[in-house]
Amino acid sequence: MNAPTTELPVVVIGAGPTGLAAAAHLTGRGLTPLVLESGPAAGAAVREWSHVRLFSTWGELTDPVAEKLLAPTGWIKPDPATYPSGGDWAEHYLQPLADVLADHVRFGALVTGVSRAGRDRIVDADRETQPFVVHVAHADGRQERLFARAVIDASGTWATPGPAGGSGLPALGERAAADRITYRVPDLKNPAVRTRYAGKRTAVIGSGASAFTALAYLADLAKGADDAGTKAVWVLRRGISGSTFGGGEADQLPARGALGLAAKAAVDDGYVDAVTGFRTETVERDADGRLVLIAEDGRRLDAVDEAIVLTGFRPDLSFLSEIRLGLDERLQAPVALAPLIDPNQHSCGTVYPHGHRELAHPEQGVYLVGMKSYGRAPTFLAMTGYEQVRSVVAAIAGDLESADRVELTLPETGVCGGAGLFDAPEADQAAGGCCAPAPQLVQIGAPAAVAVGEAPAAGGCCGS
Repeated sequence: MNAPTTELPVVVIGAGPTGLAAAAHLTGRGLTPLVLESGPAAGAAVREWSHVRLFSTWGELTDPVAEKLLAPTGWIKPDPATYPSGGDWAEHYLQPLADVLADHVRFGALVTGVSRAGRDRIVDADRETQPFVVHVAHADGRQERLFARAVIDASGTWATPGPAGGSGLPALGERAAADRITYRVPDLKNPAVRTRYAGKRTAVIGSGASAFTALAYLADLAKGADDAGTKAVWVLRRGISGSTFGGGEADQLPARGALGLAAKAAVDDGYVDAVTGFRTETVERDADGRLVLIAEDGRRLDAVDEAIVLTGFRPDLSFLSEIRLGLDERLQAPVALAPLIDPNQHSCGTVYPHGHRELAHPEQGVYLVGMKSYGRAPTFLAMTGYEQVRSVVAAIAGDLESADRVELTLPETGVCGGAGLFDAPEADQAAGGCCAPAPQLVQIGAPAAVAVGEAPAAGGCCGS
């Protein structure tokens, strides 16, 4: 490798919304992008949830610089006020953008490692003068070594979903029950998928927008004349409060607020039972092969036919093991960014403007952007990624004035009050007794339901 580092391309990992936007900005700056996508097409991860409608409008889902790149092709931006599905986003924006970038995007190219040429992570000598070396495994079996002046990792978190286990580790028996567990929102318009859940009892584990969507889908399925008996059990690690269902009408993204309201309606109407304060420790099978979820405190739920685990995502850092990253110990997000997005500290969905400085690492020239930059935090929006790469690319190009001019106002969730992700049952937090109250099976709005947040009216302490 004899070319000066500045003549090398900037490698972008991932041809999703943020990665392709990064490539568009690099092109606009006269820099050469090389986008490496492990999937067969642009937005490969987005296509896997093509049936799910976004809660952001088209006006919030396209990057301005990418639009300029697309304009000469005759591309027309969809109605900015409408809400696309994942499939719409991929077909009408991401794929056309990848097509314009042409040979700058390579598909079936899995990045397996990133380092400095001739330097593992231990070596200091001349480290910053060396180009980056990127190892790639191609779909046809070829292996390749590429060199880059900088690396922008926009690979996302889709491939590494969180487990059902309440400790962040897979529950005992979870992997063995894989045939009855999915970590994605099911497409119930697909006849084969619909058959899997119709008339069945399904556990939904999780408390975010994906869980709301799955609950609403299952409730709609239960309303069908031919699908009577469909039932969802919503498994929550904490109690139910005013913030459980999101910001509702207070959410500045109306469609996001509507997701929570739809989930609440599913519970209110009796299509969903909510189990609170339940931290899954074990997944067993009964005599019929159905799944029995067992909590850390030993309580068992009635058997379910299927489980949908929607407990968030986490970044895959394995191929960056030779790179010196500065990551927060909780979120696995860049150290300077983490305090701005930490759900332990921010519960109103407020995300402050940030750019290349907050995204920087001890290894100069490496940036984690997009969903991956948020580590395990759940509040990422596409607009955030577009502003991130605008700033990062300006910094790579040496235009620090533009890179430092970060201005982005993001809509709030409308959810406030308490730590955003602290998942102990609320009764635990308020009680001064010697142990936690038993999780309650509740139907919000149903007669004779146990009041949310109340312990059973039993005296004594934990069976004493």
